[in-house]
Amino acid sequence: MIRPFKAADREIVLNIWRDSSAVAHPFLGQDIMEKAETMIRDTLLDLAEIWVIEADGRPAGFVALLGNEVGGLFLHPDAMGRGLGRALMDHAVSLKGAVTLEVFRDNHIGRKFYARYGFKARGESLDAFSGHQVIRLDYTPG
Repeated sequence: MIRPFKAADREIVLNIWRDSSAVAHPFLGQDIMEKAETMIRDTLLDLAEIWVIEADGRPAGFVALLGNEVGGLFLHPDAMGRGLGRALMDHAVSLKGAVTLEVFRDNHIGRKFYARYGFKARGESLDAFSGHQVIRLDYTPG
């Protein structure tokens, strides 16, 4: 089930982000992770349109949308490989149509998922926040 984020989801969404990031972003240092968590907790959760996917009766992942940009798609590691990420992306595309996002070049899990989904690379740049390279991806439903 995919449902809108609610205030009671804040801690579980942050926990999902932490656990997922530990798997997908091992190259990010502790200082960057702490700054990112603060930004997500204090800004993104209030700014973005967030959709939560539940599995086995509890939140298993989420997608955060900023207009037509996917600001983040995260699944708890136990929920990976079960089609939940695709379901969240399908939901985002059904709401927004064409979407864009940035993925860390070193995030091999995310890059593989987005390539399978049909995203196309449109450029690469340095992320000022983290100091790591990011790839800009676009997806247009066919």
